[in-house]
Amino acid sequence: MDFKWEGVMPAVTTKFTSEDKLDLKMFGVNIRAQIDAGAHGIVLGGSLGEASTLTQEEKNVLVRETVQITAGKIPVIMTVTEQTTSVAIQAASEAKENGANGLMILPPMRYKSTDHETITYFKTIAESTSLPIMIYNNPVDYGIEVTVDMFEELMKLDNIQAVKESTRDITNIGRLRNRFGNDLKILTGVDPLALESLLIGADGWVAGLVCAFPAETVAIYELAKVGRVKEATEIYRWFLPLLELDISPQLVQNIKLAEVATGIGTETVRPPRLSLQGEERQRVLKVIEDGLRTRPELPDYKYLSAEQTASS
Repeated sequence: MDFKWEGVMPAVTTKFTSEDKLDLKMFGVNIRAQIDAGAHGIVLGGSLGEASTLTQEEKNVLVRETVQITAGKIPVIMTVTEQTTSVAIQAASEAKENGANGLMILPPMRYKSTDHETITYFKTIAESTSLPIMIYNNPVDYGIEVTVDMFEELMKLDNIQAVKESTRDITNIGRLRNRFGNDLKILTGVDPLALESLLIGADGWVAGLVCAFPAETVAIYELAKVGRVKEATEIYRWFLPLLELDISPQLVQNIKLAEVATGIGTETVRPPRLSLQGEERQRVLKVIEDGLRTRPELPDYKYLSAEQTASS
């Protein structure tokens, strides 16, 4: 599949049954909700997808299932989150074999690699596959920053094409754009900075709360991209308390609670994670309940991009 690194790409949660097996039925409900809302791609197996608790076979099942559900309508991107280069290469190979259209690759896990080690890790994986690649740049959570200078080296490989920009330094989008123009696609990965990032030039949004609120997320993106900033901002301001649930160590539990509230998910997480308890659970539920109570009416956003293309 030939696709562009742009638009809203949900970093979907992984659904589990009470017996700690993959819940493919509810997983399918959520994926179909993303497609119906106009999502532009699906990202599997990230931190929100509880990747560290999944076996390789479970990851393969998720890829196959998503490829079947999407039926070529939108790309399926698999995340590579491994500790060793050889295992990462094997994971990339299996993702392709099972039908993934692209990869999102994190730096080596559990080891704070040097810049040279990080570059070598990414390049070695990229050289092993023909799939297009998005580098996940999140020094806040993973302790390793992929700098602008490092991207200069990485982009010598044709299939390293995009970055999920999660430094939380919004000016980094400007630095990347000034250095690489449109040769490097930039997708924001921080929900509470999403609209600001889109307005200063990000090509897309790898989103979290989209798992529970797909239509609102895609509406913000589409409105922003056609210059209807006031409408996008109004929805975004409503959304912001919910979006802030994404920047928490308990983001998985938070977002799964929101999925339950909107009817497209379950609360079950895989241990050692546990469902939220006590005051924190009540706080998160109130944020969700307040959001549902004041949920805005959305404009007809699905055809905005097509209309803009037709008029230009």
